[in-house]
Amino acid sequence: MPHYKTPLQKILFTLESVVGASRLNACSAYSDYDATLGATILGEAAKLAEDVLAPLNRTGDSRPARLADGAVSTPPGFVEAYGAFATGGWSGIAADPEFGGQGLPHTLAVAVEEVWQSSNLAFGLCPLLTHGAIEALTAHGSDELKRIYLPKLIDGSWTGTMNLTEPMAGSDVGALKTRAVKAGDGTYRITGQKIYITWGEHDCAENIVHLVLARLAGAPPGTRGISLFLVPKYLPDAQGKPAARNDLTCVGLEHKLGIHGSPTCTMSFGDQDGAIGFLIGQENRGMAAMFTMMNSARLNVGVQGVAIAERALQKALAYAGERQQGKPFGLQHEGSEMVPILRHPDVRRMLLSMQAGVEAARAICLATAVAIDLARHHPDEAERRRAKGREELLTPIAKAWSTDLGVRVASLGVQIHGGAGFIEQTGAAQYYRDARILPIYEGTNGIQAIDLVTRKIGLQDGAAVEALFSDIEDTIGALADGGSPSLPVIASALAMTLDAAQGATAWLRGRLASGKPYDALAGATPFLEMMGTLIGGHFLARGAIAASQGLGSGTGDRAFLASRLAAARFFAETELPHAAGLVAAVTSGAETLYASEFD
Repeated sequence: MPHYKTPLQKILFTLESVVGASRLNACSAYSDYDATLGATILGEAAKLAEDVLAPLNRTGDSRPARLADGAVSTPPGFVEAYGAFATGGWSGIAADPEFGGQGLPHTLAVAVEEVWQSSNLAFGLCPLLTHGAIEALTAHGSDELKRIYLPKLIDGSWTGTMNLTEPMAGSDVGALKTRAVKAGDGTYRITGQKIYITWGEHDCAENIVHLVLARLAGAPPGTRGISLFLVPKYLPDAQGKPAARNDLTCVGLEHKLGIHGSPTCTMSFGDQDGAIGFLIGQENRGMAAMFTMMNSARLNVGVQGVAIAERALQKALAYAGERQQGKPFGLQHEGSEMVPILRHPDVRRMLLSMQAGVEAARAICLATAVAIDLARHHPDEAERRRAKGREELLTPIAKAWSTDLGVRVASLGVQIHGGAGFIEQTGAAQYYRDARILPIYEGTNGIQAIDLVTRKIGLQDGAAVEALFSDIEDTIGALADGGSPSLPVIASALAMTLDAAQGATAWLRGRLASGKPYDALAGATPFLEMMGTLIGGHFLARGAIAASQGLGSGTGDRAFLASRLAAARFFAETELPHAAGLVAAVTSGAETLYASEFD
């Protein structure tokens, strides 16, 4: 199996030439950020990813986590790999320096996240959830909880989890049954069962900090009556060290389609006297606190889509260069030798589709991260508000479009391998199996589409989406000033798709305003696909402009820049017309959906 190679040049190009990470310099918190710092941090991450994590990817798949007597053993090598990860300080690169974090931009943390997830998706899920726990505790925890728990989560000696799902409460979180009872000493007793808890039990860290949604007696029904609690596996003593075992146990481990190395646990709380929990935020306001963690996780799951697609692309590209099959068209009977399948047009089409999609999704995710940093730290209030609107608008698109892309690219990777791709020994199938969970967890992609249509396109009375459309119009104008003959082609396709998206947006908002929500919901998923493709094309176009300028001035890696230009034009010629053609699917309404009884 080809070794994973961190795409440093591609990530750095996207940061600096596509999503404008240099804008972070306007924030006093990040005044020292520059491309050199980004390259240094990513380069160090690449060493750990390539030398330690990537070689364990197949190990985790073939020798999954195991449960015995309530304890989970992770695959061979994972304990040592996590030790190296924690020792390197990677758990807290964007965390608050007051609690031991490095205070680097969230944008850089998201770029590094891709490296962990590409090298070993099952392993990468552990720090992904810990990052979310750090965000939620930083935003909503009491000073005492922050003092005790944040330093340990940030230095990686403790890990975090998210406990939402129950057997009868999946996407409908408000149906959960887990209970919390006040203990009279400021703590609560938690009883109930949670399922699908990623890294809920393991042997890599000395303590596990569970963030658990539960309902107090007499709380309002639905999500309005949910509270969030911190429930540690071990209760810290006066020195902050893990001491007494809390009343919680892993009672089951799922056998899954993919991500075998990641322990997916059924957790039971309070089988004896009740698990001791500590309130995060306010009673009955748990969803507000948990959404901080969920939004962090949703963006990082989108990054997982980019990451698994990048890994599948690297695997497919290496195989296509090695596999000899067929002869040049028209020379089949002239004694010519077989050629690598990389020479065949249809294989090149699939590879370029994979490459362009990865670059588009990477840009969407990094642009979301830039918006997060600007919303938190830009000195101008109007810019912070504008950035917040962009962050909220892009988050469901980053999660859903990028993870759908991850599945599609992994599938194309299997296709390029042919029959060998269907055989486990080649490794291509693992990426496809691992990718399939991504559109499901952290809010299914259907839920992301609903969120986009019912909440996000109406943000700031529509100003957030209009600002995005305005940026795309600026890109179209900039394409007209470029020197490459590819740029007008890209401009034409981008303009056509923008027009379609503007019309679809207006139609959806009109349906919602006129009291016909099901018509809007029926078109939500194709609308998200349209928007993701439009925004991906917009960012590829910005990369094409930068590449054209570099080629015209004779600066930079010409082969690399030419490849960026080719990917953008290919996407404009093949993907943008498809997105523009989704208008009918978006605006067809719900009548047909309810015309069949599925008998």
